[in-house]
Amino acid sequence: MLCPRNLDNSESAATVRVAPRGAFAWLVAVMLAIASLSQTMPAEAHDAPASFADLAEKLLPAVVNISTTQTIRNPERIPEMPQFPPGSPFEDFFKDFFDHQMKQDSQPRRATSLGSGFIIDPAGYVVTNNHVIQDADAITVTLHDNSVFKASVVGRDTKTDLALLKIDPGKKALTAVAFGNSDQARVGDWVLAIGNPFGLGGTVTAGIVSARARDINAGPYDDFLQTDASINRGNSGGPMFNVQGEVIGINTAIFSPSGGSIGIGFAIPSSLAKPVIDDLRKFGKTRRGWLGVRIQSLDQDLAESMGLSEEKGALVASVTADSPAAKAGIKPGDVILKFDGRDVSEMRQLPRMVAETPIGKRVDMDVWRDGRESSYQVTVGELKEEPAEQAKAQDKPESPPKGEEIPSAGMTVASLTPQLREHFGIDEQTKGVVVVDVRNDGPAADKGLKAGDVIIDAGQQPVRSPQELLRAVDKARSAGQHSLLLRVENPQVIRYVVLPVGEKGDKK
Repeated sequence: MLCPRNLDNSESAATVRVAPRGAFAWLVAVMLAIASLSQTMPAEAHDAPASFADLAEKLLPAVVNISTTQTIRNPERIPEMPQFPPGSPFEDFFKDFFDHQMKQDSQPRRATSLGSGFIIDPAGYVVTNNHVIQDADAITVTLHDNSVFKASVVGRDTKTDLALLKIDPGKKALTAVAFGNSDQARVGDWVLAIGNPFGLGGTVTAGIVSARARDINAGPYDDFLQTDASINRGNSGGPMFNVQGEVIGINTAIFSPSGGSIGIGFAIPSSLAKPVIDDLRKFGKTRRGWLGVRIQSLDQDLAESMGLSEEKGALVASVTADSPAAKAGIKPGDVILKFDGRDVSEMRQLPRMVAETPIGKRVDMDVWRDGRESSYQVTVGELKEEPAEQAKAQDKPESPPKGEEIPSAGMTVASLTPQLREHFGIDEQTKGVVVVDVRNDGPAADKGLKAGDVIIDAGQQPVRSPQELLRAVDKARSAGQHSLLLRVENPQVIRYVVLPVGEKGDKK
């Protein structure tokens, strides 16, 4: 284990009684002073571990192997048999072969998968990844001493890829481990990963924390710890320990072209996992805080258009009616700079901050609006899980519908008509002007605008016709502005776009 160097300060070099004279005396005095100072200064560095053996021996009994079985039913496939002349000797042969193959394909088969987990309570609660036990018909937990138990699912959370299982240990005493504080983990700290790679059983690997707060696009609350400790297939759901033997992460993913460890593994930090596991244990589901806003990141253009000197905060693109944010007075175009006393340095930090906030708690938010910072109080609500919306597949027009061209932007817009609503899948509640065509080499295309997008606001004012949008463009030019702030909606997202509009009088 790592430990600070044990310095004995009971007797310093200052206790030397005979003081030499002359230059030699001066040199000796300096050396004694340095020695005395080094003994009284606290040790900041940690010794490298001689061995992890004692720690591994203590932790291995708490780590389990998880195996699942799943019934896979293949849809019946009817192969197309070659055509032969009537009476051909091959006809019966191929018919028998295809009938046999079709019968084999239609039979359900059993699939198995392997993963890892760890015991957090001697009563039999086991933590793992949701993807380890997803769609399983049966879950088996094997302890380090090869004891085998059937497990049931207490709860699962797809957004963080966590699951809580329960086994009945009977009279068997189980070894449990506790969560540590991943927020205290520093880049360069030693860590141990224990799991079931490739089904080999309890395997210990060591490494360091390589990075913190990694976003790998796995979910809305990504905040992974990165490690170079070897993590392979089957390690999913296993614990990452600090040198105090506390769980600071749950090994979840690797980056690898080959599927094996190349020294880039990712673990869900305990600061994110522990509240989720607590909720699963208490309620069988996760209860998260909710504001009721759609947000987006700030780039340099957006920050400048908002009058902000830095590209930080979360830009509110839309506010849900009757939501906590709406009741607090939050509006589209606001930039949330602080939430409950914590800085929102990046947009992606806000969802996690809100999710972790107790439901019903009243918190302060610092918001940038109209060139100044204001404070609002919001009572955090509960996020309700909604079924995923089914995207409507829309056929593209053979030629773009008629509309008003905005040459400087490289796009054509039109008023919303019933025909265009039906064509682009725009609901009746959406108001604005619809983009019907975008020139590939124009500013609108560079900003990601496409046919079917609806421009709701221009210059933070509502627009309901192409003429209103053109007037907003001309007004921005007349004021010497080179860009116009648009709020744009499509079925997937509402966002702000800074659209270049050219110089005054430029009609290109």
